[in-house]
Amino acid sequence: MSLDSLVRQNKESLAEFEQIIGYRFTDLRLLQKALIHSSFAFEQSQAGNDNETLEFLGDAVLDLTVGHVLFQSYPRLREGELTRLRSSLVNETYLAAMARDIDLGKYLSLGKGEEATCGRNKSSILSCAYEAVIGAIFEDGGYETVNAVVARFFVPAIDSKKEELLMADAKSRLQEALQEKFNEAPSYRLDQEEGPSHQKVFTVSVVFQGQDLAAGTAGSKKEAEQRAAATALDDLDHLLVQLATA
Repeated sequence: MSLDSLVRQNKESLAEFEQIIGYRFTDLRLLQKALIHSSFAFEQSQAGNDNETLEFLGDAVLDLTVGHVLFQSYPRLREGELTRLRSSLVNETYLAAMARDIDLGKYLSLGKGEEATCGRNKSSILSCAYEAVIGAIFEDGGYETVNAVVARFFVPAIDSKKEELLMADAKSRLQEALQEKFNEAPSYRLDQEEGPSHQKVFTVSVVFQGQDLAAGTAGSKKEAEQRAAATALDDLDHLLVQLATA
């Protein structure tokens, strides 16, 4: 079955999907191709009419557009922090979750084998198809159009991802900043441990050059250390000036 035939056959479902993503294609063949898995193309003897090349394009487009959104949203974050944050948003797991949010699996053309093994819900297939759709939008509408679509879908998740990621990485970020400026790492001091064994609460201070920088409290020493480091990082510029003049 040719690409044009598939477009005619799937016209209603393609229009429905356009409504979900908020973009109307000039060339519907691009959208249709983005939704064709290689297993379907193989069965239909339509080699090359699958979504793999659009997936390649979409992967690059997502790196650029998500990176652009992060660059504009968080100008004070370091390069390494921006890179880690982008990686948390464009990996297979997260892209598959985004695909499920828009019910992308429903619109895919799969071969009989993938259909029989629940291919519509496989993270690998969904994430690749999501990238292919992004590639198709870029090819059809250009950078500004795809940038607006990506921003609409990704921006609501960025703040929560940022907090989650940066909290988990606070100790290494603080150590990196202090070593860069003073060639010395901070240490952590357990100040308090209270509560029953199954529900302990720990308070930890982060210490540098004899000064207490900040404290954190949590249900484990590791998390309390991360919280202390995150608090210290909240006012890092002031902290560096204070330490430099001490």
